[in-house]
Amino acid sequence: MSLRRLVVFFSTLLALCAMLASAPARAELSEIRIARQYGVSYLPLMIMQDQKLLEKHAAQLGVPNLKVSWVEFAGGNVMNDALLSDSLQIASGGVAPLVLLWARTHGTPVEVKALAAINSMPLLLNTRNPAVKTLKDFSSKDKIALPAAKVSIQAITLQMAAEKAFGTGNQGQLDKYTVSLSHPDAQQALLSGNSEVTAHFGSPPFQEQELAHGGVRTVVNSYDVLGGKSTFNLVWCTSRFYQQNPKLVQAFMAALDEAEAQINKDKHAAALAYLRISKDKSNVADIEKMISSPDVAFTTTPENTVKYADFMARTGLIKAKPASWKDMFFPTVQSLQGS
Repeated sequence: MSLRRLVVFFSTLLALCAMLASAPARAELSEIRIARQYGVSYLPLMIMQDQKLLEKHAAQLGVPNLKVSWVEFAGGNVMNDALLSDSLQIASGGVAPLVLLWARTHGTPVEVKALAAINSMPLLLNTRNPAVKTLKDFSSKDKIALPAAKVSIQAITLQMAAEKAFGTGNQGQLDKYTVSLSHPDAQQALLSGNSEVTAHFGSPPFQEQELAHGGVRTVVNSYDVLGGKSTFNLVWCTSRFYQQNPKLVQAFMAALDEAEAQINKDKHAAALAYLRISKDKSNVADIEKMISSPDVAFTTTPENTVKYADFMARTGLIKAKPASWKDMFFPTVQSLQGS
C-alpha cells in the first residue's frame, strides 16, 4: 500500500472512531411491560403498580414519562415465552420457571437471570379427600391442581416431595394426577366438592382460605421439603434488557425496595392495600395475620433457590447447572447473603 493510501486509510479510520465515540448512547426504553400472577405474594408488585413507583424512580434517574403496562398470567411458563419474544420485559413467578429459563438460555445473548427475590413463603398442598393422609395415599381418584403441570414451582416441589416419599427415580410418581389451573380456579374447584379436583398445591392467600373450610387439611408444606425457609417468587429479565436499560433496572430495584419497605413497616396498611387493589373480599385481619407470619418474609434476598436447580439438574429437567445461586442472578442482589 502506497504512503498516500496509508494516510487516507488511517484518516478514515480515525474519523470513524471519532464518530462512534461521539454517537449518543442507545436511549432507554420509554415503555415496558411487566407481568405478575395472582395472590398476596405479589403484593410488592401490586403496590409498585398502584403507586406508580417505577415511573417515579425512573423520572428521578432521567427517564421521564415512562409508560408501564402490567399484565397478569396464571403461570410462569407462559411469561417465559412472552419474555423471549420481547413482548414482555420483566417477568415474575416461582423459582422453578426461572431455573428452567436460565438453563435454556445460559450462555446466549438473551440469557435470563433473576433481578431479585420478592418473598419467602411456604406453599401448601391441601386436600379435601379424607382418605389422603400422606403423598402415598393419592390415587387415580384424585386430581391435584397447580398452576402449570411439571414446570411450576408447585409442580417441581411436588416432585421433590415425591422423591422423598417414593425413593430415588420416582419423582414423577404423582405427575399423572396433576392438572393445570390458576389458583383462583383451583380453589373454587377444590371447595365446590363437585369437581374431580381433590387437592390444590397453592399459594397465599388461597391455601389459607381453603384451610378455613371444614374437611380441608395440608399434606405437604414446601418448607419441610426444602429443609427451611425458601424463596417463592422472583422477578427476572433477559441480559439484553439488563444491559441496554441500566437506569430502568436501577429504578425497578429502587421501586421494589420501596414497596417491600412499606409492607414490612405497616402490615395492617399492607393488608388493606392488598384487599383494595386485588378486590379480594377476605377479612383484613386474616390477610394481616397471613403476611405477619414468621414463616413469611418480603425480601429481595434469595433463599434456598439453588436446591431447586440442583434437583432439576440431577433429574434431567435442565442441562446447565449453576455453580452457585449467584449464577442465576444479576449483580443487583449478588452482594446479599442469599442461597
